[in-house]
Amino acid sequence: MGVSRLKRLFALALFACCSILHAEIAVVDDTGATVRLAQPAKRIISLAPHVTESLFAIGAGDRIVGTAEYSDYPEAAKKIQRIGGYASLDLEAIVGLKPDLVIVWASGNVKAHVEKLRAMGFTLYVTEPKRIDDLSGTLARLSELAGTTEVGRKTVSDIRRRLDDLRHRYSDRPPVRTFYQIWKQPLATVGGKQIISSVIRLCGGENVFGQLKTLAPIVSVEAVIAADPEVIIASGMDEARPEWLDDWRRWTSITAVARDNLFFVHPDLIQRHTPRLLDGAERLCRQLETARSRRPRE
Repeated sequence: MGVSRLKRLFALALFACCSILHAEIAVVDDTGATVRLAQPAKRIISLAPHVTESLFAIGAGDRIVGTAEYSDYPEAAKKIQRIGGYASLDLEAIVGLKPDLVIVWASGNVKAHVEKLRAMGFTLYVTEPKRIDDLSGTLARLSELAGTTEVGRKTVSDIRRRLDDLRHRYSDRPPVRTFYQIWKQPLATVGGKQIISSVIRLCGGENVFGQLKTLAPIVSVEAVIAADPEVIIASGMDEARPEWLDDWRRWTSITAVARDNLFFVHPDLIQRHTPRLLDGAERLCRQLETARSRRPRE
């Protein structure tokens, strides 16, 4: 066999090998759209804090070149260039960063901005997990897009193990009627399709406004009184228990007030779609169990 033929065969083998290594990546996002990349993303822009946190969790933090305001976890996320907030994206900055993937939060980012980015030719992955069980799938797909599947598999495996444990311990416990309060003015809660509702169900709870289809519906004090929750859980804006949680104490007819079942969960642990949501779920499950222990004995 001649030397030239050997060179050609070697070149063909090398081409085939590289084609396998750089095969097209295709995943389906939470809107049902197929997202395609010729190779793993090396320059990612995250348009939400929970997306940034999730990318770090799957080993892709070093690929984030731009992120939204309030992306503060882990510590390294604070050093990433900001490209605006939910409602005020800096499109010029995004263009300048030359991302090969932009990850969007469907219910958090302004739709017009998202469509503008799509029209500009950027590859978008839209995320909107509605159940805590969706979290592992989201992380697996993001790790595939980023080429960090090994780390991603470990993260997903840990999430599924913890979920199974919580489901085994709490899902069959006696139901607890639960009101989850996001904010005071306006008085906002979570509807049945919001991921926090699935956390409540996981813990054996029942969202008293679970029949509402809006993700974050506005309700009245009168509606909460009529619903008579056994537990009221609030999150607020930071690590401090919000003062307005105790404002419910004036309504002594509410079972949650009568039994002192007014609880707080740090918003970063319950309102971000990240692995730390399992920490928030564990806390919420314990709170519902405390409420069960306070029921009058028959």
